[in-house]
Amino acid sequence: LSFNQPKFCPTSIWNPTGITIANQSIVGQFPITIFVNTNNTVYVANLEEGTIVIWDEQSVNSTKIISGNFDQPGSFFVTSNDDIYVDDGWRNKRVQRWSAETNTFVTVMNVNSSCDGLFIDINDTLYCSMHDHHQVLKRSLHDAVITSNRVAAGTGIEGSASNQLNSPHGIFVDVNMDLYVTDCRNNRVQLFQSGKPNGITVAGSTSKNPTITLFCPTGIVLDAEKYLFIVDRRNHRIVGSGLNGFRCLVGCYGIGSQSNQLDNPFSFSFDHSGNMIVTDQENDRIQKFQYFEESCVTQRKLKRKPILEAENETPDGFKTELLIDNSIVMLVA
Repeated sequence: LSFNQPKFCPTSIWNPTGITIANQSIVGQFPITIFVNTNNTVYVANLEEGTIVIWDEQSVNSTKIISGNFDQPGSFFVTSNDDIYVDDGWRNKRVQRWSAETNTFVTVMNVNSSCDGLFIDINDTLYCSMHDHHQVLKRSLHDAVITSNRVAAGTGIEGSASNQLNSPHGIFVDVNMDLYVTDCRNNRVQLFQSGKPNGITVAGSTSKNPTITLFCPTGIVLDAEKYLFIVDRRNHRIVGSGLNGFRCLVGCYGIGSQSNQLDNPFSFSFDHSGNMIVTDQENDRIQKFQYFEESCVTQRKLKRKPILEAENETPDGFKTELLIDNSIVMLVA
């Protein structure tokens, strides 16, 4: 895989205070899509300049800028050989592949509108979610016929039925070829099992089993255990599932520009260490939220009574407990 799928423990916690690793001078206004590969190389589309900016996560300065004849890229996907599949559907009605070896572009998919989500599965099938057409299309990259698009999800007519979508955005395909779609205007995440036209609501107020209330989700990632991590855009937060259900992970203090807040985040990616790298769109910045590996240490492993113990409740009702020992800092949800 070209992207990171960490394995987390049930009590995993991220630092609620984010670090800005890139601002408007690097990624432009309203950054949307981000991709972090297994080497911790960060890719972000700069919509203002019509470029893709690439840098090492630990570096302040960008290392490479990819430009071409693509316009307003709404999404992209990076493969293991560093090729980049770029949405160019807004004006040019296509998806392009940029070759890292030759520094050239070639059209790999024809589309009717922008792809708000792009994904390539382990069988080299390319998926494009089109919010204007309420549908997800796919085609095999091994197929020589470029017009060989097939419907992966949605009828092309907006709606809330199990076989319909309403403004789909971010998508994810697991190793079983199951497709997860952030169904923005239906405020849900839909799972379309391989070969089945009807989706199952796996997150949102309309799910069969209680999950969590979403407001226009736009990004989704699965970890190594197939737990869901969702960009809950209009609630300005990232939520995740686990053994005990869903919970808020970062951006749990309401809309804003403080380091512990987000304003209309759009997508995120895990780095190799499990840190979250988030496009904080309305704040024109990229935020990094550090994964606390110590959060997987159980309380009974503390050798002595904590020096400091405090409890805090976020505005949406999620509680965290802070235990500070001489050698351990532990956040317990």
